[in-house]
Amino acid sequence: MNDLELTKRTIELAARGIGLVSPNPLVGCVVVSADNEVVGEGTYVYDNVIHAEAIALAQAGDKALGGTAYVSLEPHDHHGKTPPCTEALINAGIKRVVCPIEDPNPLVSGRGFARLRDAGIEVVTGILADEASRLNEKFICWHKNQRPFVHLKLAMSLDGRISVDSSVSTAISGDAGRKRVQEIRHEHDAILVGGNTAFVDNPSLTDRSGKPRRRSLLRVVLDNRLQTPLDGLLATTARETPTMVFTNSHDETKKEALRNSGVEIIDLEMGGRDLSGVLAELKKRDIQSVLVEGGTEVAGAFVDANLVDKVTLIAAPLIIGGRNAPAAIGGVGPDSLAEALHLEDISIERYGDDLEIAGYPKAA
Repeated sequence: MNDLELTKRTIELAARGIGLVSPNPLVGCVVVSADNEVVGEGTYVYDNVIHAEAIALAQAGDKALGGTAYVSLEPHDHHGKTPPCTEALINAGIKRVVCPIEDPNPLVSGRGFARLRDAGIEVVTGILADEASRLNEKFICWHKNQRPFVHLKLAMSLDGRISVDSSVSTAISGDAGRKRVQEIRHEHDAILVGGNTAFVDNPSLTDRSGKPRRRSLLRVVLDNRLQTPLDGLLATTARETPTMVFTNSHDETKKEALRNSGVEIIDLEMGGRDLSGVLAELKKRDIQSVLVEGGTEVAGAFVDANLVDKVTLIAAPLIIGGRNAPAAIGGVGPDSLAEALHLEDISIERYGDDLEIAGYPKAA
C-alpha cells in the first residue's frame, strides 16, 4: 500500500467517530512497520479518552520501531487529558509521519509537526488535504471562525417551495430522502428552526438514524413570539431531549410554562434575530455544529447574515406553484445576482426519487 491509500484509510477510520467526538476533532491513525506491514489502527472516540495514535501504537507494539504513522490530523504536542501524541510517536521509534493537514487549534497548529521534525522524524503533509479538511470542516470552522459550523438543509419541491401554504405542514421528501435527513442530523450537535416551524409542523427534531452519538441532538428554536406550543412535541419531550428557545418576548407566563416543561429559555435583546448572539451562546456550550432546517425566514436570515458554511437542498420531484406557497429561502435577499450566494464544490446524489444537491458558499 502507498501513502495515498494509507492516508485514505486514516480518513475512513476517523469517520467512524462521527457523532462521538464533538467538540473535539475526528482522527484516525494507521501504523505501518518498517517492512511495510499494517500493524496498528486507531479511531479517536471522546469518551474513550485514548487518542487514535495511542490506540494504533499499542496494537503495533515493537513493530512500530522504524515504521511510518499515518494520521488524519496533526498530532498534538501539549498535555491535555492525555500526554502528547508526538511524544508517543517519538518514544515508539516512528521514523516517518504522513498527515494531510495541520490542526487549527492554536494549542496544536504547527507545533506537533515541528516537534516531530525536531526529533528527526520525516513529516509529509498535503496528501488528501481537501478530503481531510472536509471531514473535519466543523472542527476547523469552530476554531477559525470562533463559532459553530452552520449547515443549511432544506427539503423543497423542484420549483423551490417548501409547502403549499405557510400555515400548512407539508411532507415534501420521500422515504429515502427522509432517511437521508436523519443521517445528516446525526453529523451535527444541534438542530435549529424558527418559531413558526415549531408551531405549524410540530416537529420532534430528533436524530433517528439509529447510529450511536455521544450526546443528544440539541434542539434550538428562534421564537420571538413564543409560538412554540406547550402541548407540542418539543415542549412535552424537553426533559428527555435538550431544548432551547431564544426569544426577546416579555411574556413571562409563557416563558415560565416552557421552563416548567424543561425548555431552557435564552433571553437576548433581539431574541432569535441576533444570529451571532445565538451562535455565540451555542459555542459556550461546546456546540460545534448547527443544522438549520427552516423555515423560510430563518433560512433567509442566515443567508442574509452570511453565516452559512454549507447548503444541502433535498429536492422532491414535485411542482407546487401558487402565489401563497412559501419559497425555501426568504429574508431580504441580494440586490443583484453578483451578490447572491454562489456555491462551489457541488455534489449531487439521488435518494429514491429525491435529489440531494450540496455545496459550499464561495469566498467573497
